[in-house]
Amino acid sequence: MTPAEIEPTAVDLAAIDAEWPLIAAELDVLDAEISLFYADDRGGPSPLDWRRLRRAESRVTRVAAEVAGRPAVGQAAFRVA
Repeated sequence: MTPAEIEPTAVDLAAIDAEWPLIAAELDVLDAEISLFYADDRGGPSPLDWRRLRRAESRVTRVAAEVAGRPAVGQAAFRVA
């Protein structure tokens, strides 16, 4: 394979860029879940730890709806004639 075949195309990069808010929101959920695991060292999760997880999950739902409502990136390239 040539480097051009391995590297992401402009359309691929645009799709990643369009989904980045959702990726970031999902990373926030992961971070909150990791904090819950380590909370045992502090005597267990606090109400603030649980609130952080709920807010992160809510953000994922909200951002996923926003991303789903946008037109697809590179949609014209996949149209069937």
